Amino acid sequence: MDVRRRSEEPVYPSKVFAADEKPLKPHKKQQQQQEDKNTLLIDASDALPLPLYLTNGLFFTMFFSVMYFLLSRWREKIRNSTPLHVVTLSELGAIVSLIASVIYLLGFFGIGFVQTFVSRGNNDSWDENDEEFLLKEDSRCGPATTLGCAVPAPPARQIAPMAPPQPSMSMVEKPAPLITSASSEEDEEIIKSVVQGKIPSYSLESKLGDCKRAASIRKEVMQRITGKSLEGLPLEGFNYESILGQCCEMPIGYVQIPVGIAGPLLLNGKEFSVPMATTEGCLVASTNRGCKAIYASGGATCILLRDGMTRAPCVRFGTAKRAAELKFFVEDPIKFETLANVFNQSSRFARLQRIQCAIAGKNLYMRFVCSTGDAMGMNMVSKGVQNVLDYLQNEYPDMDVIGISGNFCSDKKPAAVNWIEGRGKSVVCEAIITEEVVKKVLKTEVAALVELNMLKNLTGSAMAGALGGFNAHASNIVSAVFIATGQDPAQNIESSHCITMMEAVNDGKDLHISVTMPSIEVGTVGGGTQLASQSACLNLLGVKGANREAPGSNARLLATVVAGSVLAGELSLMSAISSGQLVNSHMKYNRSTKDVTKASS
Repeated sequence: MDVRRRSEEPVYPSKVFAADEKPLKPHKKQQQQQEDKNTLLIDASDALPLPLYLTNGLFFTMFFSVMYFLLSRWREKIRNSTPLHVVTLSELGAIVSLIASVIYLLGFFGIGFVQTFVSRGNNDSWDENDEEFLLKEDSRCGPATTLGCAVPAPPARQIAPMAPPQPSMSMVEKPAPLITSASSEEDEEIIKSVVQGKIPSYSLESKLGDCKRAASIRKEVMQRITGKSLEGLPLEGFNYESILGQCCEMPIGYVQIPVGIAGPLLLNGKEFSVPMATTEGCLVASTNRGCKAIYASGGATCILLRDGMTRAPCVRFGTAKRAAELKFFVEDPIKFETLANVFNQSSRFARLQRIQCAIAGKNLYMRFVCSTGDAMGMNMVSKGVQNVLDYLQNEYPDMDVIGISGNFCSDKKPAAVNWIEGRGKSVVCEAIITEEVVKKVLKTEVAALVELNMLKNLTGSAMAGALGGFNAHASNIVSAVFIATGQDPAQNIESSHCITMMEAVNDGKDLHISVTMPSIEVGTVGGGTQLASQSACLNLLGVKGANREAPGSNARLLATVVAGSVLAGELSLMSAISSGQLVNSHMKYNRSTKDVTKASS
């Protein structure tokens, strides 16, 4: 029988030696290892009816094809509630094929393990000559490296960390975890590794164990990759551990937003100093003037109308009739009690209030509404909805869950369902501003404000086809308070839904103003509320953290403060427009006096 043997080539590339340098003879252990490897390769290849590469390809293809077939079948069984142990003839054949391919693949990779053990045999007699031989051989490969030419560490010895890998090497080892203390030399090596793609940027925190150091290295990496300076982006003075795994991934610093104070805002008999994080000049000053006018007129009153966060999954059936059957099932008061018990088991604070359904063909959208304590509650309501979907899957096995969020919620998008039904906290806030205050503080007239509100906020917004935007600038105040108190800025979209109403009262002398905001989405626990700066702003308002005596009262109070601040902002801006002072005030307070040409140079 012909025996296929591999060509006897030197283990290392050839090298031209100097006149006074003698070639290094192969080590006796190296010769023995090479002979053992050749023997294994001969035995393995002779046992196969096909060439090795074709056999490998065949079994790999069979393995993945059978796995895909079995997983697809098991998925269908789970959907149809069919026991997994009941198998068809085709499934039985697939299982046998899977076992055969696994046995072959284990045997194939087992040859590599045997080669490794053979090549490392008799290593117990490690001596200085062995180490010298390996070090000399490694010197032929150029600089020391962790890839390809790594020197095996003797049992009682340690070799210094290796340099970056040679591109020509094919065997790649993962870099060791970076757990050493910070130093400029070490950081420089890490930076180079990240730039070269050897260390993922997102893994720096876990490898270094130091979030601030990881942010510093990542920032320098970005400067080198992009060639752009990040000198103005601060790094010091921030607790990066506080955002790990909850607020921001792969940080390189933080953005500075100044926080101003408007107030005192006299609301429901209590005074509040409202923190506002903004870079828009005049905004805090204008809101502060509105607070002054409200305070001088006896304060504002705020009423909470509803409190319920929503999540609306989308499910699909084979027919519209089946979708309607589930709709009737969910809306049945008796069945609802059962669903509420299932929902409420997901949290101590989550309490299901109602389920609103809408059908589109054979698709059903179920809008779950629940109270969430002092949390904004998106994660809380999602957990409860998942519990209910799992329960309904048993009752309706043909129900196909398309997504836990079907946009009938509706989150971070302007939507009529939020404007009409509400989402989060629904609040109305009102105040009566006396004629004297309108003239002396706001510098305008009651009649002028009423007319402007009708033509601008009502008629003008209707002409524009506004959805929940019947106001002057509610989103300005909502965004500023949200950022200062650690709320989700993206939820400013639906939280700024507001209609501002103005009417002359008391024989036309005084002004009645109100803002109705049906979907203010705020919380005092979770997310950005636990960061130091945002927590301090919440503490200033007296709503920091959860209220243990009356769960949910802190978040509700924060929503009323937001609405009261919007009331002050609307009153002041409308007065400025009415009196013709808007442009002058912005020219005075919202324009920089710095020479832009010098600043850019």
